[in-house]
Amino acid sequence: MKAQKYFDRELSWLSFNHRVLQEAKDPSVPLYERIKFAAIYSSNLDEFFRVRVASLRSLVNLKQKAQKQLSFKPNNLLRQIKTIVHNQQEELGKIFREELMPQLEKENIFIADEKSICEEHKDFTRSYFYDQLIPYLQPTLLDKKRISTFLQNKAIYLAIKLSVKSRKKSSQTKITSRFKYAIVEIPAERFGRFIVLPQIENKNYLIFIDDIIRIHLTELFPGYNVDCCYSVKLTRDAELYIDDEFSGDLLQKIKKGLSKRKTGAPCRFLFDKEMPEDFIKFLREALHLSKEDLIPGGKYHNFNDFFGLPKFGNPKLEYEPMPPLPCAQLENVNSVFSVLKKKDVLLSYPYQSYKYVLNFLSEAATDPKVKSIKITLYRVAENSLVVRELIKAAGNGKKVTAFVEVKARFDEELNFASAETLEKNGVKVFFSFPGLKVHSKLCLVERLENNITKYYTYLATGNFNEKTARIYSDYGLFTAHQEIGKEAVKVFNYLERKMEKAKFEHLLVAPFNLRKTFFELIENEISIASQGKKAEIILKLNSLEDRKMIKKLYQASSAGVKIKIIVRGICCLIPAIKDLSEKTSLGEVEPRRIDTISIVDRYLEHSRVYIFHNNGDIKYFLGSADWMKRNLSRRVEVCFPVYDKNIQNELQKMINIQLSDNVKARIIDDGQINNFKTSNDKKKIRSQYAIYNLLND
Repeated sequence: MKAQKYFDRELSWLSFNHRVLQEAKDPSVPLYERIKFAAIYSSNLDEFFRVRVASLRSLVNLKQKAQKQLSFKPNNLLRQIKTIVHNQQEELGKIFREELMPQLEKENIFIADEKSICEEHKDFTRSYFYDQLIPYLQPTLLDKKRISTFLQNKAIYLAIKLSVKSRKKSSQTKITSRFKYAIVEIPAERFGRFIVLPQIENKNYLIFIDDIIRIHLTELFPGYNVDCCYSVKLTRDAELYIDDEFSGDLLQKIKKGLSKRKTGAPCRFLFDKEMPEDFIKFLREALHLSKEDLIPGGKYHNFNDFFGLPKFGNPKLEYEPMPPLPCAQLENVNSVFSVLKKKDVLLSYPYQSYKYVLNFLSEAATDPKVKSIKITLYRVAENSLVVRELIKAAGNGKKVTAFVEVKARFDEELNFASAETLEKNGVKVFFSFPGLKVHSKLCLVERLENNITKYYTYLATGNFNEKTARIYSDYGLFTAHQEIGKEAVKVFNYLERKMEKAKFEHLLVAPFNLRKTFFELIENEISIASQGKKAEIILKLNSLEDRKMIKKLYQASSAGVKIKIIVRGICCLIPAIKDLSEKTSLGEVEPRRIDTISIVDRYLEHSRVYIFHNNGDIKYFLGSADWMKRNLSRRVEVCFPVYDKNIQNELQKMINIQLSDNVKARIIDDGQINNFKTSNDKKKIRSQYAIYNLLND
């Protein structure tokens, strides 16, 4: 049987999300952080169904002839996904019931439900129900024949089976009508998911808002008996971002099929697995669901609501604080520009403070020598301080240009609002290209010095977002390298539609030279290896999916190039394939192969790093681009060189630390089963903490 060369993208993503779930299971992680990881797992899975599963479901409806253009069978893949998700959900439920709940109780935090609620709390819940909740509860009877009921995406509902209370027809006979069914939406968005109950003997109590409603259901349905009640939730299609995955005739066929469907078609209906079959059947018919939509779950849905679990002021239940460190080169300086004239500066988030980016923008906004600021905005924070500084600059007469990507998934509304605010305050705003996302993270300041325009550039692996900079691991480089600045001008000219093509000698820019240059860099390592010299490639990515790039890495590995990869999420490359990612020659003690790990810890690993040994003259690049087909071919991405030797050394130290992680690193093997990396060395290396300590020295 021919060896498989590529791991499936969707299954690899599920493997990544399982790494998140592993953190929820890890007893060495503080309790509230474990709960947070469970919430992240749940939130990730919702998006996966809304985007990826919904997209796959659309392919099932293609005609057989069109399906043959695919490299996989959608139905088979969907079955695999359903099985894996079911097993993971079972694991999540077990973690919650058998580990997290008992641990909370050890900390004197109790989550009551409608069965276990104390007598002392019943008056409180009754008052809360009548004083707070009842105006926002709108019970709806379901009638599958006459009424079409629409469930909101990701909202939680109680599905209720009712019977009319018995009444006397005569002195001898009682009659009861057939069952009726109803739903009630849980107003969690307004009140939060958890209600704090009064303390009893220094014990803290919580209750799901769902359960307060369960307790008082009979009062919502006077004249009925409540036979049973179960929680349900519907996840809807996020409008299928299929442009990223398919093109040409096949893309048009898929879009044609979508145009016939209603907006936000169902893609996952979660229900309590204790729900009887007849109840499920009724809901299927009443809500127009298919069997493929049905996913059994637990009593409670939307585990991501546990982000808001009250903490009761116990700091030991969370990670110890790691306050952002100062950057010595930029701390307490009169001018960022004067520093950058002398040397480049690298910032490493979240270990170092993001304030220096805001200081850079603030100084540019007020410096009389600064004539213009140009920036790309992909995801900004709510009430963004970056946007504030841009508005201040425009108010001071600077020419400010912002390219706003309004196709940033699930941040479209926020980006539109930010763009509108910028435009109202004098910033010139450019918007998305059709069929092309702008994912680069780039800011260019033009400053007039002695009547000569000088360029100061900030290039990053992460967004201009001061909030995510506290939890995402990213790099940002400040440089006054004039050639890089001039090439940044070319990028903005392209974004402003002033030029169609551009040549770059320093920057790697998709869709122009980025893929081609990476190919050449790998080919160079292959050539060096063929001469019997040391050849090595180190990559740090969020995702590795592009088959052409993977094929090139296989080629390099077969030629003797040592390859080390740190990948957070999707990894379609398969290690240990004979003659591709592993090759053993006669007389060799160790095989030459591709080593691949993934690190999941308290910070989200988001940076992209590309290192090529280059016969000892090592080339270092940072950037915004993952090695996915969409990033290399259908994005505007910018990767940038690191020329400063001191910064190169610092960057290499941080990468070496991550490659040595034997606490939070998992091995990506041919089955992607997420075994933790171990080491014979007794010294434990937890890379995120080790990097913090390195930068704190």
